[in-house]
Amino acid sequence: MLILALAVWLAYPNLCLAQYHLNPPKTIFPDFKFPSDYRDSPIVFEWKNLQYGFPSEQEREQVLRSGRYNPDSPIPIDIDVYYPPNGGPPRHFVTSPRFGQGVPFSLGYVTNVQRENGSEIQAYPSYQWHSSHGANCDGLTSVYRVHIDACGQMWVLDSGEIEFVQHCAPQVMVFDLATDQLIHRYRLPETSYKAKVSRFVNIFADIRDPPPSGQCKDVFAYLADPTSKAIVVYDVVGQNSWRIENKFTYPDAKFGTHTVAGESFELLDGPLALATTPLGLGLRRHLIFHALSNELELAIPLDVLNNATNWQKGLSSSLSDFIILGKRGIQCASHAISRQGFLFCGFLEPIGIFGWDIRRPYNRENVKLLAINPATLQFVSGMKIVRRPADGREELWLLSDRLQKIFAGTIDYREINYRVMRCDVDDLLQGRGCF
Repeated sequence: MLILALAVWLAYPNLCLAQYHLNPPKTIFPDFKFPSDYRDSPIVFEWKNLQYGFPSEQEREQVLRSGRYNPDSPIPIDIDVYYPPNGGPPRHFVTSPRFGQGVPFSLGYVTNVQRENGSEIQAYPSYQWHSSHGANCDGLTSVYRVHIDACGQMWVLDSGEIEFVQHCAPQVMVFDLATDQLIHRYRLPETSYKAKVSRFVNIFADIRDPPPSGQCKDVFAYLADPTSKAIVVYDVVGQNSWRIENKFTYPDAKFGTHTVAGESFELLDGPLALATTPLGLGLRRHLIFHALSNELELAIPLDVLNNATNWQKGLSSSLSDFIILGKRGIQCASHAISRQGFLFCGFLEPIGIFGWDIRRPYNRENVKLLAINPATLQFVSGMKIVRRPADGREELWLLSDRLQKIFAGTIDYREINYRVMRCDVDDLLQGRGCF
């Protein structure tokens, strides 16, 4: 054991990185297999612009006249999917934050109604939850991303902004998808965010008591605040939250220029992608994260992260516990981890989906290209792992939105701009393509 520890220390001089790899379990899952010809991800939905549905045709005409709905204004950011446990068709949820005034609601579900430019989207949980446009802070103001847990609960992170003006305090809301009822709300205290600076764009709920033995009550939720360069930890049981901000949550100016398909935009954002080590792998569990404007993949042990007393020294808190897993040399946006411990992320260049076994070093040898499509995978802003109840298999769901064209002002609404795609995780890893 001493020899093994010495060998690991020589390979990973950083002590935390050595600890991350020192006691991995024996690999019980098959190694990556990569096809020589990379396959596309099957498209489930696609839009030229977002087609919204309303309670009545009269309401639709009214918001079009008032400017509160402009079909070219909503930009889809995230996708998540709910399979009812007892059968029935899946429900597909899409978010579109209120970057401007032409977005009548920012959280909806895709319907079977087909309009000229794509499938119609209806407001969730209802139109009334969104219709105050920030005047009623008990409703939903602007949602960037959501997370559906194993108990069929949708965790919603509401930034409280419209057109980058703070109307309401950021809040976490949880809806029971079996009943579409609100079952939990937490408004962030002023100590957990920076007024007029923070912009919360991602949430990951780590369920520590999953079914069948648990009820998804023991939860820590992690919130990404890239504009104030921080991660917020929310202890659901303790009804408390705290900020983590330090050199590891900051962007790197060298990666502030984002180039996709030959078009570039400037963005200097902090933490975006969040995911935790799955339960049952025999590993010390970590939050694995990265900033959009950085090449580093990072980790922090959950037992350190979830203890509020570790974060009372501001920028210098628990610095030695952060782990630099490796460098990509390029940006990637959202990521997700399968239950077997494979992390997926959409790189900006080459334009494709890459995979990494979290039990192995994060380097070019182990971070592998799984799927590539320079047309359909331009800026994957939404990514989720979803388990099918019928057979227990996992699916990788993606939303791409050609964000570079929106920043550059070159988007053409006569073209397909937004896509939702799906891959079977096992088939993707084993080179059998996507179904």
